[in-house]
Amino acid sequence: MIGAVIALDSEANALLDQMEVENISTFCGKPVYMGKAFQKDVLLCVCGVGKVNAAAGTCAVLAKGADIVLNFGVAGGLCDKTQLTEVYLIDKAVQYDFDITQLEGGEIGTLDGETENFLPLLLPAALDFPRRALGTGDRFNDSPADHDLLLRLGAHIRDMEGGAIAEVCKYAGVPCVSVKAISDVYGAGSTTEQFEKNLARAALNLKAYMGEIVAALG
Repeated sequence: MIGAVIALDSEANALLDQMEVENISTFCGKPVYMGKAFQKDVLLCVCGVGKVNAAAGTCAVLAKGADIVLNFGVAGGLCDKTQLTEVYLIDKAVQYDFDITQLEGGEIGTLDGETENFLPLLLPAALDFPRRALGTGDRFNDSPADHDLLLRLGAHIRDMEGGAIAEVCKYAGVPCVSVKAISDVYGAGSTTEQFEKNLARAALNLKAYMGEIVAALG
């Protein structure tokens, strides 16, 4: 069963609008929709913004039987390798605000007990979107310091949930697929204004590809 974990209703509707919802329940206060989409059994959790909410939402769909997790939504582009409203497949994710380097050394984002800071994600062969690396943190800002750190780490896209979802899936032994559409690009003006302007169009792009994405998950 596919477990979709999405931060916002405005993003989740890309799939929810195309689901036959059979049941709605809650887990840790998060709504979980159960039903079918594109002939597949689907659980969809609208988790809220940020890493803790994302982790709770991932646990919700796993507890209810998901054996593969899909995270999709809008995200910010960091460099000229991303274009507004375009859709990208995430090949790896790092939490750029996780820093225990003073205790354990290694690179920023390296989780306790891990040797690499980026966590790999599942790349379904049927999805031929361009592949990009994701940096996740509990910050939405135009900080030059954050931007420079993300680029140094090798991230092309930033969000507030994907890396946490990938972490929960890793420890649960469940594959994770992440697909992002770009709502704002650093250096092209206020990311907040760009986000508000482009959110609907980026979400529509995701919706147009949703049948293809779901079909690729087996």
